[in-house]
Amino acid sequence: MNEYKAQDALVLFSGGQDSTTCLYWAKQQFRRTHALCFSYGQRHSQEVDNARRLAAMADVPFRVLDTTIISQLAPNSLTDRSMQMDKEKPDGSYPNTFVPGRNLLFLTFAATLAHAQDIRHLVTGVSEADYSGYPDCRDTFIHSANATLNLAMDRHFVIHTPLMWRNKKQVWQLADELGVFDIVRNETLTCYNGIPADGCGECPACLLRRKGLEEYLTERTGLPHS
Repeated sequence: MNEYKAQDALVLFSGGQDSTTCLYWAKQQFRRTHALCFSYGQRHSQEVDNARRLAAMADVPFRVLDTTIISQLAPNSLTDRSMQMDKEKPDGSYPNTFVPGRNLLFLTFAATLAHAQDIRHLVTGVSEADYSGYPDCRDTFIHSANATLNLAMDRHFVIHTPLMWRNKKQVWQLADELGVFDIVRNETLTCYNGIPADGCGECPACLLRRKGLEEYLTERTGLPHS
């Protein structure tokens, strides 16, 4: 028997490809799954609305936390519409879609809410295998944050990162294995410009998503995907 089947989990949930895959992964692993969405001044409000809708589809409790203070802390193109978004990763750095402190703050807020609800398990969709160089998506950061939260709150939290070593093709594969490929493909919102499903096709998130999808469909069918 899965050791977690008698325990609850809190999923950091945006309604995108990665967090939706993680939500359904958690539903298979834990007794009850809760979804926590953050409103942090991102470029489009559709993200929160779509996350709420997807949580209802998955039949999980949903909560939105106002964290708009994040948009006031450091310049980045996800919270500042006047900033031109980097389409490629700059040499020796990360793109300006990086929101400094975001994942650390998200995990802190999530752990605080989990503490109040006596939940030990946090699930987040960060990945080191297929990302833009963001330092707060690295496995070393997650382990450090986990240790810090445990010390700060005197609790034994466990941060789960089911996508950490999966590239986007493998994330599509996991969604398929979980039986939610169509939901992830047609209902999620990954696009930085707020367009659901296949998105705008031009922003970094859409390009990465499409590349992984084409690679997975080619592997699954044995035929090039058009």
